[in-house]
Amino acid sequence: MLKKYISLAAVILMTAVTTTVPSSDASPQVLLPDLRQALPGCAGGFSGDVLKCVDWDVCMVIDPAAPNGRCVLPAAARAVRLRFTSSEENIGDGPLLLYGRRGDTAQNRMSVRQALRNAADGSIPPNYDEAQRPTRTFTYYEPAMDHQHWHLMNFERFSLVSKQGKTVVTDRKNGFCLGDRFRVADIDKLGRVPGEFGPDAELAQRLRANKCRHHEPDALDVVEGISVGSGDDYKYDVDFQWLDITDVPSGTYDLVNTVNDDRTLAETNYDNNSSSIALSIEWPDGAPGLHEVLPRGPVVKFLRGCPGRKRCG
Repeated sequence: MLKKYISLAAVILMTAVTTTVPSSDASPQVLLPDLRQALPGCAGGFSGDVLKCVDWDVCMVIDPAAPNGRCVLPAAARAVRLRFTSSEENIGDGPLLLYGRRGDTAQNRMSVRQALRNAADGSIPPNYDEAQRPTRTFTYYEPAMDHQHWHLMNFERFSLVSKQGKTVVTDRKNGFCLGDRFRVADIDKLGRVPGEFGPDAELAQRLRANKCRHHEPDALDVVEGISVGSGDDYKYDVDFQWLDITDVPSGTYDLVNTVNDDRTLAETNYDNNSSSIALSIEWPDGAPGLHEVLPRGPVVKFLRGCPGRKRCG
């Protein structure tokens, strides 16, 4: 039912990137994170072997609006989804640490501030009031059964882009709960990775266990973040971890993942915030369109991976 078609014509392995400091945060007094976007379909801790990036599939569903519909046979399907795991990693000098807060439960959103590590003494603000940097993002409580925690909005985006550069499909992802879910493959090359003891270790321990105020809809504050040398991933079977390709014509496209797309979070380097994969979509009987019974699903082939690049095709 869920057959994967992979043709890796060329592979560009993960490479180091040049660090630049945004002018707005150029003070030598702070140590910033650096968010690196992994290739779509790669599990957390991607080592550079693209043949192991198999966390994706083509899923045909009955209800086009369902956040996480059960995959069915073509005869019963009315929509087709390309599902894939996405992973973001912090390879910077300081942790990504975000504090959310609201004044009372009548407010359905929390505003978010980013806490930045002090380079001189290693300290980092312990709460929302002392966090140095306001952001344009926010958190809200997602009541769906598989979530029931506070989601950080607009942290990551994904889209399908044509060879002409036109975005043909965008995601419907509604938020993220950030924490230390895995260690990055090149952690030995990074400085300032949390040790076994001290404030960094305590923060990392907190982020490893972070569930973003799970089952606490009345919470007035929340913490989210990723330590240096760690990453946060979202499996391909999670709600909205897909693009609807039902109406996408046969052709070659770029599947693009981007973290911190609007740069509301301060980083040392924004050049590695996107990664992409070139893929082909071929409909044996022509794209049938939404809400029609699908005689056969499309054949999707992953062609090559382009870490650190928005365009791959």
